[in-house]
Amino acid sequence: MNFDFSDDQKAIQEQARSMLAAQCGTDRVRTVIDGKKSMDRELWQQVAELGWTATAIPESCGGLGLSHLELCVIAQELGRSLAPIPFIASIYLASELIQLAASADQQQSWLPDIASGSDIYTVALDGAKPGSAAPSCNYANGLLNGEKTTVLQGCEADYAIVAALDAQQTLQLLKVELNQAGVERQTQDSLDPTLPRAQIRFTNAQCTPLEGTLPPAEACRTLYDRAAVLLAFEQVGGCEAAIDMAKAYTSDRYAFGRQVASFQAIKHKLADMFVAKELAKSNAYYGAWALASGADALPLAAATARVSATDAYWLCSKENIQAHGGMGFTWEFDCHLYYRRAQALSLMLGGNPYWKNLLVDRLLAA
Repeated sequence: MNFDFSDDQKAIQEQARSMLAAQCGTDRVRTVIDGKKSMDRELWQQVAELGWTATAIPESCGGLGLSHLELCVIAQELGRSLAPIPFIASIYLASELIQLAASADQQQSWLPDIASGSDIYTVALDGAKPGSAAPSCNYANGLLNGEKTTVLQGCEADYAIVAALDAQQTLQLLKVELNQAGVERQTQDSLDPTLPRAQIRFTNAQCTPLEGTLPPAEACRTLYDRAAVLLAFEQVGGCEAAIDMAKAYTSDRYAFGRQVASFQAIKHKLADMFVAKELAKSNAYYGAWALASGADALPLAAATARVSATDAYWLCSKENIQAHGGMGFTWEFDCHLYYRRAQALSLMLGGNPYWKNLLVDRLLAA
């Protein structure tokens, strides 16, 4: 495979990087970390006005009609800046699932509000991925009952796509308005408050089944693969930011009359971070190619990108703390912000052990 992003896509990435550098400093991230707000709604409105939320949504549904490649380069910059907005929940997950599993009329009705950023969506899909326990919600006579836990942006979202079993014990995907009387939401503690979680209880909640032709289980499998690639780009962006922080600090810091960066032990740490990041970036590019081209290699490429990017982000965020020495463990330095995000992303979509097992299965199948 010989793949690279086009000049136009690189220009979008540079514009995204410039905008986020100017508008999304770590002071705004810390406002959410400190619990003063659950998300940065001003930043969310800004990215919506720039069209980022509409990037990979068809023009017929109010979007820009661009490809997943443009979404990948935006994801990389959102990961670099730790943007505290519901982009993962609403765009990578809910928007993609609606495009996979909803009817054409439903897509044309729901997607324009996602594209404009006026409605925030999330998903609650426990029980929808292979090998997991049955969904904890039941659907009958147009009503949803049950409970979902650790729902990403569950308290911030206006709507959720929920996996549930009907009376015939068949998996269904349902759109649920979360601001109705039959829905109770409670915030759960999170290692990374910029990716908040919620527990949601449904009691005779009104809902609408997604009526697309793709079976719900297959739609969820495809969604997980697509989201794995997009998350890999967020993780690569986080790796790059952590490496830049470590390089800058160790280059400016002196000990025994020498730059800390000149010490062999620090050089080795930085080299290990760089190698892990480049491996993750290479696999993410492979995933982007498979995602954009519709290649049969997407499941294997997605698992490879997901595993390598998760491992790389964990290493880079951890070693960034070490490179800062004792100061790296303090609240005042920003190292812990990236470590939090690395850990939170590693738990999404089933967690890294799930993806490592899946990668082995797919390699054997190939």
